[in-house]
Amino acid sequence: MAIGGETHGLRAWWLSLPSRRFTERAGYHWYVVGTVCVGAFMAALDASIVNVALPDLGTYFHAGSSVGWVLISYLLTLATLLTLFGRLADMLGRKPLYTFGFLVFIVGSAACGAAVNMPMLVIARVFQAAGAAMLQANSVAIITAAVPSNVRGQAIGFQGSAQAIGLSVGPAVGGALIALFGWRAIFYVNVPVGLLGTLAGALILPKDRLSGNKPVFDWIGSALFAPLLVAVMLALEEGQTWGWTSRPVLGLAALAVALLVAFWQWEKRVRAPLIDLRLFRIPVFTIGNVTGLLSYLVMFGVLVLMPYFFERVMAYPSAVVGLMMTAVPLGMTVTAPVAGRIADRIGPRLITTGGMVLTGLATLGLAFSLSVTPVVAFLVVELFFVGVGLGMFTPPNNSSVMGSLPQDRLGVGGGILNMARSLGMASGTAVSLALVTVFLAIFGGTLAEGGPPAPWIPSLRLTLYLLVALAGVAAALSVFRVGRSQAKSRPADPMPLDW
Repeated sequence: MAIGGETHGLRAWWLSLPSRRFTERAGYHWYVVGTVCVGAFMAALDASIVNVALPDLGTYFHAGSSVGWVLISYLLTLATLLTLFGRLADMLGRKPLYTFGFLVFIVGSAACGAAVNMPMLVIARVFQAAGAAMLQANSVAIITAAVPSNVRGQAIGFQGSAQAIGLSVGPAVGGALIALFGWRAIFYVNVPVGLLGTLAGALILPKDRLSGNKPVFDWIGSALFAPLLVAVMLALEEGQTWGWTSRPVLGLAALAVALLVAFWQWEKRVRAPLIDLRLFRIPVFTIGNVTGLLSYLVMFGVLVLMPYFFERVMAYPSAVVGLMMTAVPLGMTVTAPVAGRIADRIGPRLITTGGMVLTGLATLGLAFSLSVTPVVAFLVVELFFVGVGLGMFTPPNNSSVMGSLPQDRLGVGGGILNMARSLGMASGTAVSLALVTVFLAIFGGTLAEGGPPAPWIPSLRLTLYLLVALAGVAAALSVFRVGRSQAKSRPADPMPLDW
C-alpha cells in the first residue's frame, strides 16, 4: 500500500508540474531558455573537456590509437540518435524526453568516471551520448514552442552562447580537473550539473500539447537511417587513418549510398515516416540546414588547421595554442544573443548572409597572415572574427529553420538541424585534414610530427582558401532565405495529424 501510495503521489507531483512559481512569473519563457541553456552548456563542455584527457586515458588504459574511440563512439551515437529522438519527442512529448535525457547523461557520465577498462569506457560514452542526443534534439524545439516569435532569435542566441561558453572553458576546466583530481573528475563533474538540469527541467519546462491520436513510429526507417549515419560518420572520422581509397572506406561509402536509396524510397511510401521528406519542400528549412552544415564545416576546418600552424610552424606549446583557439568560441559567445535580437527585428536574411561573409573574410585573412614570422595578435583577432561571423549566422539561421516548421514537427526538425551540425563538424575535420595532407605531399611535407615546417604554410593557405569558398557558398545561399514576415509565421501543417 505504501509503495502504491508513493507511486500515486509521485505521479500526482509530476502531473502538477511545471511549478506555478515559475509559470506565473512575467517572462516565464526566459526561465525555459535558461533551463535549456544548462543542457546546452553541459553537452558542449563535455565535448571539449574530453579532448584534453585523451593522452591521460591512453596512458592509464595502455591504449594506442584505440583511445580515439572515446571520441568517435560519442560522435557516432550522437549523430545517429538526434533525428530519432526528435521524432519520438514529437510523438511522446519534448519535456519528458529532455528531462530523461539529463538522467541518462548523468548515469553515462558516472559510468565513464567508474570505467575500469577501455571497452567499459567506450560503452559508457555511448550511453552518455544517448542522453546528450535527447537534450540536443529537443533544445531548439523547446525554445521555439515556448518563446514568442518576436524574441525567438535572441533566445536561440542565448542557447548558442551557452554552447560556445562550454566549448571555450572545456579545455581549461578539463586541464585543471585532471591536474587536481585525475581524469575521472572530468566525467564526475557532469553529475551535479545534470542533477540541477533534471530538477530545472521538471519544475520549469512547459507541458507538451500532443494530439490525442495514437502515435506511430517508423521502425523500418530507423533501421535504415541509423546504420546510414554510422557509415557516413565512421568513414569521415577514420578516412584519414585508413586511407580515403582503402577498402573499408570505399565499402562504407557504398553501404551509405545503398542505405540512402533504400531509406529514401521507404520514406516516400510509409504513412508515418521518420523524416517527412515534404519538410524539404520548405525552402528556408532546406537552405538553413545546408548552410548550417557548411558553417560548421568551415568552423571546424579552422579549428583543426590553425593548431597545426601554431605548433608545427611557430613551435608554441599546446597549452598556449589551446588558449589562442578559444578566440573562436569567445567571438560566438559575445555575438550570438545580439545577432538573434537584431534578426528578430529585421529578419534573418541580411544577418545570416553578413555572418558568413565575415567568417569567410576572417578565414581569408588567416590565409594571408600565415608566414614564418606572422603577427600573432593579428591571427588571434582573425580567429575571433571567425567566431563573430558564426555567432551572427547561427541564431537567426536556427530560428528561421525552426520557425518554418509545423508545430508537431519541431522535434524532428530540431533533430535534423543538429544532425546537420554534427555532419558539418565531422566533415570539417575530415575534409581539412585530407586536403592539407594532399597539399603537404605536393610541397614535400608530411602530417607526421618532426617534418619540416616550410611546406605547412602553402598547404594550410590553400586549404583555408577552399574553406573561404565554402563560406561564400553558404553566404550566397543565405541571400535566398525568406524575409522577416515569412520567417515569423509558421505554415499550416499540411500533414495528417492522425499519424
